[in-house]
Amino acid sequence: MNEHVDWSEPEAVAAPAAAAAVTPADVADAARLVAFGLQPKLQAARDQEYAELLRRYRENPAFARLADAVAAGLGLVVLEVSPRAGMAVTAAEDSVFAVRMGDYARRTSADGSDRFLHGLAHLAVAAMAFPRPEDLADDGYIGRVTVNGVEAFVRQACRRLEERAEAQGENTDPVSDAPGLEAAWRIWMRRSATGATKDARRPAGSTTGIVGKAVAFLTDSGFLQRTGDDNGGTYRTTARYQLQVRDMAGNAAMAELLELGVVPVTDGTPTLLPAEDTDDLELVADAGLPFHHS
Repeated sequence: MNEHVDWSEPEAVAAPAAAAAVTPADVADAARLVAFGLQPKLQAARDQEYAELLRRYRENPAFARLADAVAAGLGLVVLEVSPRAGMAVTAAEDSVFAVRMGDYARRTSADGSDRFLHGLAHLAVAAMAFPRPEDLADDGYIGRVTVNGVEAFVRQACRRLEERAEAQGENTDPVSDAPGLEAAWRIWMRRSATGATKDARRPAGSTTGIVGKAVAFLTDSGFLQRTGDDNGGTYRTTARYQLQVRDMAGNAAMAELLELGVVPVTDGTPTLLPAEDTDDLELVADAGLPFHHS
């Protein structure tokens, strides 16, 4: 006797699957990737685990969102995740990882006037490293600067500011902590470029010493790489520095500095003082400090 089999519609096998639950291991891996990103000198090409986590980030959107969330929770902004830059992050202003100008100045034992000069040195490095808009936009562009070249550029900018002040009849000295470039030119011009020590070292308070401290900080932060000792020290930019400068585009002091028209395209040598007619130079007003003001 044959039983009648009542066939029913097959159950939906391909119902939309819920997203896989996030496991503690996933969170640990995402945090590990962010931790790699906080080591600016670490290169993924030299660390297999870092390279694998970067690949996972690029290929797994769920993991990417998780890593982004971990970074956001730490007050970090993800600038780029790629083989060339690794996981490039920058600290938001309220992040515990933010390096503040006051902290940086304390590292240099700088007083009130020196703090502004250190900030100006950082602006000048960014301006010389990426002198044209297309340089800042081109992922393959590598900027080159030297300590002596940056100092010469700032001194030339100060001369332009002095000429502008005289033309406008501004003869009063600015207070040392006043904002804007007009407050800096007299202070920088009064300071010796190299100073003198018995053992031929450049004093930290000289303008060349201030620039040297700035590029040393940028090198320690993974933004520059030292390539030689000529002209006070030669440096090349990294992908992280280019991303950092892009992220901090629109800095008012940088725009004012570049509007002076003293930043020619240069290979970083100190012989950068331009001819008087520099109005035709294409300059970029897109750069800023690698730290926040406090």
